[in-house]
Amino acid sequence: MTDLFQRMGWADPFRELRRFQEDLNRAFDTWPDLRAREFPPLNLWAGEDGVIISAELPGLGADQIQVSAHKNTLTLSGRRKPQTVDDGAVALRQELPAGAFTRTVTLPFVVDADQVSAKSDGGILIIHLPRPESDRPKRIRIATA
Repeated sequence: MTDLFQRMGWADPFRELRRFQEDLNRAFDTWPDLRAREFPPLNLWAGEDGVIISAELPGLGADQIQVSAHKNTLTLSGRRKPQTVDDGAVALRQELPAGAFTRTVTLPFVVDADQVSAKSDGGILIIHLPRPESDRPKRIRIATA
């Protein structure tokens, strides 16, 4: 169609529309991934016996993190303090966010909140969330005649 317009000496009426589409594509290619902003980033593994979650919490001590489990939900919360430097320094870039955070994760099944354990090592929080014995899948033996 564009060739027809050019042969007839007319301007391409779709040129501006294509340019606008290219501009939009470029804008969204550089759009930040909002999921990457969830804090803390975590991994979740599930098995028949329970769930294991690891969360990155660099610079936070165990006393600065709250962990709660209820039914099939885990909530991590706390506060990251802003970094401070010399009084005369001016921030040129601040990419490390500060302030309160809360992250709630829906688990694939109900967990035994009384048996949940957590440990922190090198900025990684590891949480073990066992499944109640009564809720675990049971293997059924098949009798042979």
